[in-house]
Amino acid sequence: MMLDNGQHIMIGAYTELLRLMDLVGADAPRLLMRTPLALLNAQGQGLRLPAGQPAGAFAKAVLRHSGWPWHARLALLAAAAGWVMTGFQCDPQISVTQLTARLPACVRHELIDPLCVAALNTPAEQASAMVFLRVLKDALFSGPGSADLLFPRVNLSELLPAPAEAWLTAKGADVRSSARVMVISRTATAWSVDGEPFDRLIVATPAKEAARLTATVAPAWARQAEALQFEPIVTVYLRSPGTRLPFPMLALPAQQHGPAQFVVDRGQLGGAEGLLAFVISGAQAWVDKGADATVSATMSQARMTLGAMLGESLQPVRMLTEKRATFRCTPGLRRPAASIAPGMSAAGDYVDGPYPATLEGAARSGVLAVATTLQC
Repeated sequence: MMLDNGQHIMIGAYTELLRLMDLVGADAPRLLMRTPLALLNAQGQGLRLPAGQPAGAFAKAVLRHSGWPWHARLALLAAAAGWVMTGFQCDPQISVTQLTARLPACVRHELIDPLCVAALNTPAEQASAMVFLRVLKDALFSGPGSADLLFPRVNLSELLPAPAEAWLTAKGADVRSSARVMVISRTATAWSVDGEPFDRLIVATPAKEAARLTATVAPAWARQAEALQFEPIVTVYLRSPGTRLPFPMLALPAQQHGPAQFVVDRGQLGGAEGLLAFVISGAQAWVDKGADATVSATMSQARMTLGAMLGESLQPVRMLTEKRATFRCTPGLRRPAASIAPGMSAAGDYVDGPYPATLEGAARSGVLAVATTLQC
């Protein structure tokens, strides 16, 4: 089985990514399952947006949330109204926990905290409130469908990289795979990449590699990229033959020994029947505990939260860990600029911008890098 680390779930507001997919011939309606936003637990309780404008749908969904007392629902709507009134702006130095401190505990634990760690891959007490508000703004106030969940039916390579490579090759591009760049330098007339001259460059690598490549040509930029801190994502794949969840994704209740925030039914998305992906974002604590403890705790969490939905057996399939999955999106974080030097730009989800480390952030960064480089 081809298994991804993380599920790469998108939202309808990812307009630049969807535009690029269309440009290179990646058929989004075929490759992605689109559903209205639903953050539901195994009992069917939670936030489920009806059809219509996302802002109004969000209000309706909160009011219909039977798992929360009325005062909690009204408190969340009041807070959301306050965010709208301020243009989704806040003190850039505060965390999501500080932003939502006055909300009832049930709202924070069941909605804000898991939504924050899923979107920013940073625990709420450490996550930037300003970036979190930007994600909410684009999801709820970007028109119909912006809050929809888009579930990939294929692995990440098939979703965009493979169609993009085919499109580039058809356009005459020279695509070289498995060819690591060792040295970038500057000559009097051009950039030099391992001795080969180029007029302009875009460095589209992870931040640490970009810092290595630019250390001698743009040391200040390289130091800023090197200074970024990172957060892991862990995916534990379990197999339960005969199991089909009521929805493609379920939210898992916060509990002391439960690692995962969400479980995705890969059997509903083109994968093997009964294959369940338990996603652990902000996973440093579980990486520290080790693979055996994480898999064991996830299996216990699965049995406790899914109960009768599981088949007769539950077997571990594989655990995937990316220790440097995304940058840690903390308050007041200074991210490297898109422009590295004249004629050289950076592209990546870590480059300065309004989004956390997401596929949309990466897509927007790539488009900006091209525009910036061409203007030099």
